[in-house]
Amino acid sequence: MSVHEFSVQTAAGDQLSLAEYTGKVLLIVNTASKCGFTPQYSGLENLYQKFKDKGFVVLGFPCNQFGHQEPGTNAEIQEFCTLNYHVTFPVFAKIDVNGPKADPLYQYLTKSAPGFLNTEAIKWNFTKFLVNQNGQVVNRYAPTVKPEELENDILQLLNQ
Repeated sequence: MSVHEFSVQTAAGDQLSLAEYTGKVLLIVNTASKCGFTPQYSGLENLYQKFKDKGFVVLGFPCNQFGHQEPGTNAEIQEFCTLNYHVTFPVFAKIDVNGPKADPLYQYLTKSAPGFLNTEAIKWNFTKFLVNQNGQVVNRYAPTVKPEELENDILQLLNQ
């Protein structure tokens, strides 16, 4: 199995097959607009700008499951990301990442790369999953890991 087998909902409400990202290195992140980690949007955008021409894409998935820190509509989230952080990477429709209504993509990600003490649950906003060109999860990073700290791992995959 790979992430390329999943479809996700765009902020506009359309379905997008992640197979469109076959051959690209992905950084999949659950995001929130009112979180202490929200400034990581800048670091994520910087990574995207730095490596997008080499085959790298950041995929943002807003989630309101942690302290209700993403209360807005999909349109409000898009506007926030654009106006405050000049985000140009794809930010999708709001989803659940934990529990019975967790998006199937996130069910796959958390099973493929468990977190601390092998727990599958996402603990907070801005948990990051690095995925190789074949759609396999390579690593999971805690919210405290800053996007710029991932550069070497991303470069390793891009240079394979």
